[in-house]
Amino acid sequence: MRPHLHERDRDESPVTSPAPVDVASLQRRTLRLLCGTQVLGGIGVTIGFAVGALLVAELAGTAAAGLAQSAAVVGGALLAVPITRIITGHGRRPGLAVAYCVGALGGTLIVVAAATGWIPLLFLGMLLFGGGSAANLQARYAAVDLAAPARRARHLSLVVWATTVGAVAAPNFAALADRVTGGWGLPALSGPFAFSAVAFVLAAGVLLVRLRPDPLLTARRLAAAVPDGPGGDVAVSAGERSTPAPPPSGDPVTAEPVPVPVPSARRGAGMRAAWSVVRARPAARLGVAAVAVGHLVMVAVMAMTPVHLREFHPVDEVLPVVGLVLSLHIAGMYALAPVVGWLADRLGRRAVILGGVGTLLAACAVAGTAGHHTPRLVVGLVLLGLGWSATMVAGSTLLSESVPDAVRPSAQGLSDLLMGLAGALAGAISGFVVQVSGYPVLTLLAAVAVAPLLALALRPVPVGAPDEED
Repeated sequence: MRPHLHERDRDESPVTSPAPVDVASLQRRTLRLLCGTQVLGGIGVTIGFAVGALLVAELAGTAAAGLAQSAAVVGGALLAVPITRIITGHGRRPGLAVAYCVGALGGTLIVVAAATGWIPLLFLGMLLFGGGSAANLQARYAAVDLAAPARRARHLSLVVWATTVGAVAAPNFAALADRVTGGWGLPALSGPFAFSAVAFVLAAGVLLVRLRPDPLLTARRLAAAVPDGPGGDVAVSAGERSTPAPPPSGDPVTAEPVPVPVPSARRGAGMRAAWSVVRARPAARLGVAAVAVGHLVMVAVMAMTPVHLREFHPVDEVLPVVGLVLSLHIAGMYALAPVVGWLADRLGRRAVILGGVGTLLAACAVAGTAGHHTPRLVVGLVLLGLGWSATMVAGSTLLSESVPDAVRPSAQGLSDLLMGLAGALAGAISGFVVQVSGYPVLTLLAAVAVAPLLALALRPVPVGAPDEED
């Protein structure tokens, strides 16, 4: 909810007569801080996900292995709702910190469940563990709050890229963490989750102490200080001009947008209001679909890759091989994110989404025909990561700039909720598909799932439809 002009927030000076703000300097500081916490969060999320399927397969069987990823993804998706409420009412800082703390609690419960063999507690822990992933994903939107229109995709992609530092190395630390904690008496494959919990707590602490002033609250203050013509309803973010900026090259330009009812910021804008706005805007629909479908395909194939590798690698060698394969896959997801962001700013969001769709299809083809050839499987997983990066960066940016300021945090939370549910569905089904029909059939079904996104991205935007900037 946008604060009234007479209200104060806990971190900021009064909204009335705000002191001059060096937005560029504040944005650079915010980006540096977000990148630092993304490293910690990336370590926490990935070191757990690297062994999650193996731990569940060990305790509950192969068919349930996909449910490990699914539970974590569902947890992250469901947490998007309360976290979005916290962010909408109090800013990015407390919302992200709460999400990381929930993830730390989940990691602790997983360790306890592995020690006791209690399967329900294991899945509850995986559900809460998704809080770390939710925080890492929500952080990318904090990079857009104060970004200038021409640099939104690049700034968002920098936060996505920062996850590389922790995430690429984390799977390889899984074996080390398992050995170290084994000496403490912890069961096999549970030690990495203890390390995850520590990383999440550190990330939450850094955000609580250092993310001041809050970028979302600052953006609201600056937007409230800019009149926006008759009615005075401000729908621009900090760094934007009072008149709409043209959409990036490559995205369709709409003529005389049709007015869409937008909830007043004074009344607040929840998920239902965000859904109404997203549904009415073609660009916002495409952004949400790109994020959700890209994540669905990535989770479906990636979640079962460790189990597939176990079929043709000795038990004492599988963990290092899984670590190497997932490290290269995660490098594909994050390492080239700044390049993807630059392309999205230069070529347009829609063009990059289409490129991501093509890359996902190629990934499914390569991984599905790799058989027991590990190097070929690595190529497929790297392509899978690149396709995810393109749909995530371009889709998230397109959504953020396609909805008004009043509903932007809720629309972003809605997108992460749908993304999480799509990934959860993929994770839940993937284990059964592999058990019944094998890994190649799983990749084929994942490729089929891309078709609706391709159709939506190629669909012409009707002239007069609300799109891009308000």
